[in-house]
Amino acid sequence: MKITIGDYLLKRLKEFNVKHIYGVPGDYNLLFLDHIEDMDGIEWVGNCNELNGSYAADGYARVNGMSALVTTFGVGELSAINGIAGAYAEDVPIVKITGIPSMSIMNNSSKYVHHSLGDGQYYKFYNMFREVTSAQTILSEMNAEREIDRVLTECYITKKPVYIGLPFDIVDTEIEVSGEKLNIDVKTNEETLKEFIKDVKELVSKSKGEMVLADYEVDRCNLSLEARNFVKVTGLPVSTTSMGKSAVNEYCDNFVGIYNGVLSSDSVKEAMNTSDVAFFFGVKLSDFTTACFNLVHENITVVEIHALHAKIGEKIYANILMKDVLHALLNNDINFKHKFKVEPKKAIKYIPEKNKELTQERFYQCIESILEKGDILLAETGTSFSGATSVRMPENSKFIGQPLWASIGYTLPALLGSQMADKNRRNILIIGDGSFQLTGQEVSTMIREDLHPIIFVINNDGYTIEKLIHGPERKYNEINMWDYKNLVNIFDLNKEKSISCKVQTEEDLIKAIDLANKNKDKLAFIELVMDSKDAPNSLIRLGGLLSEVNGY
Repeated sequence: MKITIGDYLLKRLKEFNVKHIYGVPGDYNLLFLDHIEDMDGIEWVGNCNELNGSYAADGYARVNGMSALVTTFGVGELSAINGIAGAYAEDVPIVKITGIPSMSIMNNSSKYVHHSLGDGQYYKFYNMFREVTSAQTILSEMNAEREIDRVLTECYITKKPVYIGLPFDIVDTEIEVSGEKLNIDVKTNEETLKEFIKDVKELVSKSKGEMVLADYEVDRCNLSLEARNFVKVTGLPVSTTSMGKSAVNEYCDNFVGIYNGVLSSDSVKEAMNTSDVAFFFGVKLSDFTTACFNLVHENITVVEIHALHAKIGEKIYANILMKDVLHALLNNDINFKHKFKVEPKKAIKYIPEKNKELTQERFYQCIESILEKGDILLAETGTSFSGATSVRMPENSKFIGQPLWASIGYTLPALLGSQMADKNRRNILIIGDGSFQLTGQEVSTMIREDLHPIIFVINNDGYTIEKLIHGPERKYNEINMWDYKNLVNIFDLNKEKSISCKVQTEEDLIKAIDLANKNKDKLAFIELVMDSKDAPNSLIRLGGLLSEVNGY
């Protein structure tokens, strides 16, 4: 069949359930944007800038499974590269599409066009993206079908961003294609899986007890149900890192809490100290998730299970899929055991105190009490993320944060993406004032798209996490005070698609939440005023460790 290169790329994206494409128009991508707007089943979502677009694509992919971002050459793609790097660090599959000059220009060093560096070298930006994507290509009439299929397959398998350079003069070029669906069926090496299970059996037979630590790869592989079933059937104590929060049911009887190195709760420490084997489901340990690498029970034997391989000690079992490993572990008569009994946890009932000023600790207790099954909770790096990790997530809910890349301002545009990926789920964002000032204009896009999340902006006058690490009285940790509550009125010109309020007491908070619940067809924007020195205890302790590590 014959099809234009632009339409072929979009057709393939639709096969991966990409229904929205984020980005900013520029003269090198305008023809492709025509194809997006004319394509049934795909919607263009223009962002306020390319960085926000990359964050939105990230949030969309975490819920949808894959996303796409379109920018123009040079200025546009470099504005987005920070967000793509964050997706690369945290294994988020984004198809980064850049509208680029024609190949006759790209290969002619004597012509200097706009958005270039004026040195006749047109592949520098492409080379920059080689460092933060798992596959790259520049399309031509001759290679378009092959390269689009290759790169999208790589994105799906590796769960990392990929880069496609699309010369503006070939978007409308027709090519002959097979018309067949992509074959992306990746299979486990059965012999290797048998060897892995044999070694696990021998290890467990000599063990006094085992536990499970789950992380973000479980979510990226869409295996939360399988992981939750494993811990339910085996009864093993289970913890998650903050990066993998909500990978398992946090209300199950054997959930012991969030692992955070020596800053972990007593129940997490006891579960690890009464086990000599730990099953790590897709774990990547970083300083933010391990209290600066101050680990608990470092001598424990770790069985690592990743998306495409497993590992015991130094032995690597290549080409076995996490989904097949989880199934095999439950179906090969392995006698799992543990000595730690988890104490049942009571659900929090939040009762506001009269005339009581709002605090970080009480706010997160309130959040836990209002969360419902299926909710998506986004928490910004800093006080928001640290406080939100203490909140137990209900069944089938989802937690989104970015503790590894930790780019402030990420979660507000990510909310745009996560909410558009599934408009039937309630999205709740908690973000600090410093982070909000980086990307807050994307609230405008949410209002344009008629989205209805709840946004909590913590107004505590500055960069609290930085103050806890160093320079609490320094000018560089201060920000200009904004009238946050009334910003929404600027974005919502007709005052029809949003509500906003300012909260200072616990009673105010409950009233604001009630108002949001009565207006579920509108975006709810709630400004929370808190003391600048108030912070979650976990963040205070982490700030002290980071200060020590950095030598401040």
